[in-house]
Amino acid sequence: MIQINKMNDVACMLNLDGVIIMKHKPIYVEIPIDAEMDELWEATQNPKLHEQWDLRFSSIKYKPKREGEPQLFDYKTNIGFGLEIEGWGKSVGSYHAEDGSRTSSLHFGTEQAISIIREGRGYWKYIPEGQQSIKFLTQYNYKTSFGKLGSLFDAIIFRPMIGWGTALSFDVLKRWLEKGETPASQYIRFFSTGVLTVFFMFLWIYHGLIPKLIFMYPDEVTMLTNTLPITYSQGVGVVYIAGILEVVFGVLWIFYRRKRHLFGIQVILFPILTIGAIIAEPEHIIQPFNPLTFNIALFVLSILGLLLSNDVPTSRNCKRKR
Repeated sequence: MIQINKMNDVACMLNLDGVIIMKHKPIYVEIPIDAEMDELWEATQNPKLHEQWDLRFSSIKYKPKREGEPQLFDYKTNIGFGLEIEGWGKSVGSYHAEDGSRTSSLHFGTEQAISIIREGRGYWKYIPEGQQSIKFLTQYNYKTSFGKLGSLFDAIIFRPMIGWGTALSFDVLKRWLEKGETPASQYIRFFSTGVLTVFFMFLWIYHGLIPKLIFMYPDEVTMLTNTLPITYSQGVGVVYIAGILEVVFGVLWIFYRRKRHLFGIQVILFPILTIGAIIAEPEHIIQPFNPLTFNIALFVLSILGLLLSNDVPTSRNCKRKR
């Protein structure tokens, strides 16, 4: 059984002997899911289904269960660059209450040296609400490796990241059960949109800073003076303004949540920029990697982003306590 003791806003998880085994506030994530209780239970308790939607695990394998003993299992988590974290888990038990709610408790850990998590405990709770809605929530905590340095890294980077991953996974689970969209297809859309977001952020900031604000590439000015009745010095001023606007638009890709709107703007913007570049300097279209082919590529990527970014899963749909 897990007990929580709050001291000075820091939650400490205790074992049954009252010994503090970890510090920091526990991770808490909650989401409503419109599904049958047995359906949700199966999706979360069946390891083959669980590993499909939970971003925190690459694989979960149950070990043979002995009567009267907890269910043991092994898990793996891919962390990139060919590295995996392997650990052990133990289903401490499940409880079905008279009001229809259910609780599943877990003890987990790893002996792998590179893992920031050393050992932890947590639970899932399933609370019926209304005809078919279930409040699905989790709370878990763990102790870390690497002493004070590991604790600091956990507090600043890892704990927010794994809390975000838990919340994102819960939303993927919700969409799977409510809409029938497989977790794999959801993650493809999520990460594809993320890659395109980073790409366009870099593209706009780079093209605003380097050839315009910092080095002022001459062709940036001559394309304006060839099409507009302005002097070269006036063209320099316009290029500076354009550079600032491009940097601002690049920064929007970081902070603006509705990426679909930004992709839509680019679908309109890139054909206009292409036509303007060809009118300004037609000879550029015979050069390699010219504005015509470059902007067409960006136009196509923007259309893909517009299609992929529709109703992407998000951690923001979950209630979280940090």
